[in-house]
Amino acid sequence: MKIKWLGHASFLVTSEEGNKIITDPYSVGGGISYAPIDESADAVTVSHDHGDHNNYRAIKGSPSIIKGAGISKVKGTEFKGIASYHDTVKGSQRGSNIIFCFTVDGINICHLGDLGHLLSPKQITDIGPVDIVLIPVGGYYTIDAEQATAVSQSLKAKVVIPMHYRTTRCDYPISQVEEFLTGKKNVRRLNTSQVEFRKEELPEEIEMVVLQHAL
Repeated sequence: MKIKWLGHASFLVTSEEGNKIITDPYSVGGGISYAPIDESADAVTVSHDHGDHNNYRAIKGSPSIIKGAGISKVKGTEFKGIASYHDTVKGSQRGSNIIFCFTVDGINICHLGDLGHLLSPKQITDIGPVDIVLIPVGGYYTIDAEQATAVSQSLKAKVVIPMHYRTTRCDYPISQVEEFLTGKKNVRRLNTSQVEFRKEELPEEIEMVVLQHAL
């Protein structure tokens, strides 16, 4: 299974059989200057209807669009949407957010979208086992570095891939990834946008994997 960071909160997940999932495709503009997404997919998850997360119309291949809480299934892959909020006041500032969990090649992936708060015990239970968590770390609009650390620990993920932080192509008033990485052990910085995982080769101790944005 391959995970490619397109930019911001958007990833392309490709199974060994070639099935493709894209998370939270962004629109260019308003602080986002990553290149436009030019990818096809079988399924697209949308955590919430903000322009930097819901540009599913840009995705080629007539994908199934997955929104909202509950269970959906596309080409044998089950997607579990778990209700959460974009802020610490039950959505009254920025609205709702959906956490998406799905399994590809036996690996449990959790994309937290624009999570804005720590997870409740029920949410942690609903999420279930997590091998890889795709987690926002920039703060201001989402959980910050300290909260992201707590969330990743609560999920007991084996691999943590940070997203939704300030880069040369995202000038939102959010933190860079370094704030989240400070003091962390087992940090793997890759000079590529894509990384491959196999279930039997996942690390025993939590590992931070930092990707370069593809676009």
